[in-house]
Amino acid sequence: MVTSDVMAAPVATERILLVDDEPDLRQLVTFNLREAGFEVDAVGSGQAGLALAAKIRPAVIVLDLMLPDVSGMEVCRALRADPVLADVAVLMLTARGDEYDRVLGFEVGADDYVVKPFSVRELVMRIRALARRTSERRAARATTGSDRKLRWKGLELDPVRHRVFVEGAELQLRPLEFKLIQVLLEHPGRVFTRGQLLEEVWGISGDASSRTVDTHVRRLRERLGVHGEAVETVHGFGYRLKEP
Repeated sequence: MVTSDVMAAPVATERILLVDDEPDLRQLVTFNLREAGFEVDAVGSGQAGLALAAKIRPAVIVLDLMLPDVSGMEVCRALRADPVLADVAVLMLTARGDEYDRVLGFEVGADDYVVKPFSVRELVMRIRALARRTSERRAARATTGSDRKLRWKGLELDPVRHRVFVEGAELQLRPLEFKLIQVLLEHPGRVFTRGQLLEEVWGISGDASSRTVDTHVRRLRERLGVHGEAVETVHGFGYRLKEP
């Protein structure tokens, strides 16, 4: 069962979109999020969620994996492919909690993953953290303008629109590849262990196989072509962004 012990102190006015086909769960989560100070909209299908997301542009979308029309995975892919919604945080809410499903969720662009049954307190805390992150990104964009880019030689990454360019030509990266190069570009010179990258990019415990990181680094280098050298191996430690 879902347990409800949410903290009562209102701390946010960000808008949350809940997409889940269980009426009782929608009612419970909506009530507790509103008690926590959020504005909440809730729908029961993937298509309705996509339509409403485009209209209200929420800070966080809480997305069930198993929906009656399209899967939550497909909804997440559609969200990440829409430049207008690229900065919206997505939290997957599902009964499927094995590591394969978690990794797949992050592969399609989810920011966090909560497994049913869950504590509403924990869910609200995670949503609050994601909403704060979205708010900070949008505030930074408003302050610095929409032209803020991350660059390494001829490699350019637009964190707002989720686009990558190599020598001016757009490069299509998978969500995890995008997150991986973004993390490195945001921290030039910093060495990340494989465990740290698993937590930063995949959102999973560093106890998972480090081969996951090595495989994605190899694929990322291949996709970056001549700029694959940007991802430097630090033998015995992990990876970092190479000095240009």
